[in-house]
Amino acid sequence: MKEKFKRLFSGGLGQMTIPIIALALLVIFNLIRDTSFFSIGIMHNNDGNAVLSGNIITIINGASELAILAMGMTLVTAACGGQDISVGAAAAIAGSVFVKVLKASTAISGGTVVLAFLCACIVAMLFALFNGTLVAVFKIQPMIATLILYTCGRSIAYWINGGATPTVYSSIITAIGGFIPGIPVPTPVLIVVVMALLFRVLFHFTSLRLFTQSVGINGDAARLNGINSTFIKLLSFLILGVCVAVSGCIGVSRLGLINHETLLLDIEMDTILAVAIGGNSLGGGKFKIGGSIIGAYVIQTLTITLYAMKVSSTDVKAYKAIVIILMVVIGSPVVKERFGKFMARLVHGSKRVSVKGVEE
Repeated sequence: MKEKFKRLFSGGLGQMTIPIIALALLVIFNLIRDTSFFSIGIMHNNDGNAVLSGNIITIINGASELAILAMGMTLVTAACGGQDISVGAAAAIAGSVFVKVLKASTAISGGTVVLAFLCACIVAMLFALFNGTLVAVFKIQPMIATLILYTCGRSIAYWINGGATPTVYSSIITAIGGFIPGIPVPTPVLIVVVMALLFRVLFHFTSLRLFTQSVGINGDAARLNGINSTFIKLLSFLILGVCVAVSGCIGVSRLGLINHETLLLDIEMDTILAVAIGGNSLGGGKFKIGGSIIGAYVIQTLTITLYAMKVSSTDVKAYKAIVIILMVVIGSPVVKERFGKFMARLVHGSKRVSVKGVEE
């Protein structure tokens, strides 16, 4: 029993325990507060298609961009022991490029959308490579290195479209940001599933997970064992760049326009918190992509819960900060270790007493 408790609050399972418990507590709280909070219904959208609706659909749909960014941020955190705080600004740049290419075409077709997405990916990866070079080659702390793009990124997005906020209308764009006709599940949710599967395949057929963790735990030791730590760090930033492009394109497709000032505004902090809530060490090393995804849904569930409780939008951030601080503290290694020892002592003490009340 002692080993079970130790395994529960440490190691791989321990990384997933806290976000799962946090999500479960939010679910229970909402069910007590409103038994119909998680009810799912079917409605018809503006195009007349039958689609799923309800708070749970709003949560998993609204957290899509955050979940995708959290996947990429997890790799950067694990490899570099720091976070990229420019993902929101970089997503605005990618979204601006996406719209720029679409507007350059006389008619938006499937090929045009694919071309626009590839261009957005290339640009996002180039900016990610810039951040990665500062971190991996010049050894600048990640948060300081990415502060440059965080500061000027939205201005660059502004320049790409000449300061305008052009709209793009197409059934394809509407489907990407909303629903594919005949499929009741929001498209962004399906994109999250595809991205998670791609990460799964990547880790299964390559040694990227092992190399990333090795570099994050001890870069010098990894280098002595033949692992190119500079390449692994750069690769983690490039993968994050792809995640940024996907998120930026989803954000544009939801609205049908690009607004460089508001697109994924402040998502950087939520992304870092999703990684932390997911049980991943912000100092690098072992990581769980699944934990970060759950962390994203925890944050979104908390946000929707606060709005459902009529909390004003100006106060939501303060309440979120309080709850998230509690989650992070509870999930800290010190608290988990002490709680595990406490539970182990309780179990060990109870086993020493026999049924007759005589110590064994």
